[in-house]
Amino acid sequence: MTSEYLLRTLLMLILALFSANASNWLYLAKLSSVGSISEEETCEKLKGLIQRQVQICKRNVEVMDAVRRGAQLAIDECQFQFRNRRWNCSTLETLPVFGKVVTQGTREAAFVYAISSASVAFAVTRACSSGELEKCGCDRNVHGVSPEGFQWSGCSDNIAYGVAFSQSFVDVRERSKGLSSSRALMNLHNNEAGRKAILNNMRVECKCHGVSGSCEVKTCWKAMPPFRKVGNVIKEKFDGATEVEQRRIGTTKVLVPKNSQFKPHTDEDLVYLDPSPDFCYHDPKNGVLGTAGRYCNKTSKAIDGCELMCCGRGFHTEEVEVVDRCSCKFHWCCYVKCKQCRKMVEMHTCR
Repeated sequence: MTSEYLLRTLLMLILALFSANASNWLYLAKLSSVGSISEEETCEKLKGLIQRQVQICKRNVEVMDAVRRGAQLAIDECQFQFRNRRWNCSTLETLPVFGKVVTQGTREAAFVYAISSASVAFAVTRACSSGELEKCGCDRNVHGVSPEGFQWSGCSDNIAYGVAFSQSFVDVRERSKGLSSSRALMNLHNNEAGRKAILNNMRVECKCHGVSGSCEVKTCWKAMPPFRKVGNVIKEKFDGATEVEQRRIGTTKVLVPKNSQFKPHTDEDLVYLDPSPDFCYHDPKNGVLGTAGRYCNKTSKAIDGCELMCCGRGFHTEEVEVVDRCSCKFHWCCYVKCKQCRKMVEMHTCR
């Protein structure tokens, strides 16, 4: 075994680790929402950023509060979409915030990268439209009369600015010079797939103007979809994600389906390199919390059912008292008054 071979192997391991931790910036979500990232000096103190992200922060201090909100949005949406799965996007107080799960090239990591890049694009675009940022505002390229005959007006979301910022900030690790590992290619692909979940679902919103609500004149603008819609789209892509491997075609390294019988993935699909663990048992080495103590649905045959969620270990059942609002009545004017009803329900938790 030559020293050149050892050096090359060591370099590849460093590059893989470098790419695997590219989601560390999500730690911004742990910052207090009361404070504000308002000074360049603050950028140096932000945990989870690499030096090039610190430089971007210093040049775009006013945007960083939106990035922080984007990080929280990504975590919240991940936890909603995976609330009934064995891995449910639990966060840690350390780096990376999702634990070691995202350091592996699994489909769960693919989802995290896609939803994270989308959340930054979404939050920054929303900040542009709301007038928070001096560097951007509404999309002024959308104007005039549409082919359908309505007048473009109002504040169209400046998604181009949000996507461009997401590309520069989120993709910076993978786009570092000379970085071409399979994990870097996977991350870049999934980052872009996340942003396309917004771009491909932009919608037209309109308002009618005229006497007594008639629609003599209609003004319209382009708007982003609700982020829940974006999360739903990316979750669908997660369910149908393609396992890939790196190959060299000419002088270019690309990702292709590992199974040649599968059709090639598109720019909108998620891709992954490694099979996922079963997430059944507590495994600190691989960042898996296990499903012991998780609630399950006794009557469901899906992944949230006790048989699958508990990995065949069985489950505990206990009766707990639940308090709900009931017998609600509307009183003129103008409030709703409800009674509090107590009932006993069965709760099931995995052994």
